[in-house]
Amino acid sequence: MERGKRKIRRGLVVSNKMEKTATVEVESYYQHPLYKKILKKLTRLKVDDPENRLMIGDLVRIVETRPLSKTKRWRLLEVVKKAE
Repeated sequence: MERGKRKIRRGLVVSNKMEKTATVEVESYYQHPLYKKILKKLTRLKVDDPENRLMIGDLVRIVETRPLSKTKRWRLLEVVKKAE
């Protein structure tokens, strides 16, 4: 039985103050329905980070998963680039 495709997003870590959780900001673009202008939307997602290894400024790839807590629905896939 095939499992559905999981969403994969790329974003920037903006907070790591929680225990085993980080907040990642993801950019997405959409077109305004009437004026056709391309707009940027920023979404903040809670990501599971069991080893507390993420730092503010890291560029990461995250994958959608089952609900892990009230607001946490994403897991860390890989760290693309560490913050300097």
